[in-house]
Amino acid sequence: MIKLIIPLTLAAIGTGSGIAAAIFLAPPAEETNTANVAPCGPDAVQHTAKRKEHERNTGTDYEFVKLNNQFVVPIVHGERVKSLVVVSLALEIAPESKDLVFAKEPKLRGVFLQSMFDHANLGGFDGNFTGSNQLNILRQDLYQDGRAVLGPALKSVLIVEIARQDA
Repeated sequence: MIKLIIPLTLAAIGTGSGIAAAIFLAPPAEETNTANVAPCGPDAVQHTAKRKEHERNTGTDYEFVKLNNQFVVPIVHGERVKSLVVVSLALEIAPESKDLVFAKEPKLRGVFLQSMFDHANLGGFDGNFTGSNQLNILRQDLYQDGRAVLGPALKSVLIVEIARQDA
């Protein structure tokens, strides 16, 4: 039992240190893009109304909800934990469904974690696990599971962060 606790603890510390280093060493944010800034003056109200109407017509009237905690998925080969994968998710949802997400977050976390365990057991986190094909498979599985819990309120599942720490 102790042989399992020590590698998991070291892996968790290493992962946390790596994430902290990435946050602190990230390049500074770029200047604001003036193309996304609303114009000032007499046409500003009309422009804002047109933009909102365009968003409604194109179906971009969604919000993003980041799930509070990361998911930690152990990668097991034989009977040993070889690595840990840490995943952060965000959901793109209909604006009126934000409370629904928080009300059903425990169930969402459960189905998402089971989906990631299944993905890991099929070898989805082995080798080049960040390849677009592998991530598309995982994203699609997460979407289907999330859709079963949230229904049509869920537009997409976004993988915000993903890292693997080999033991």
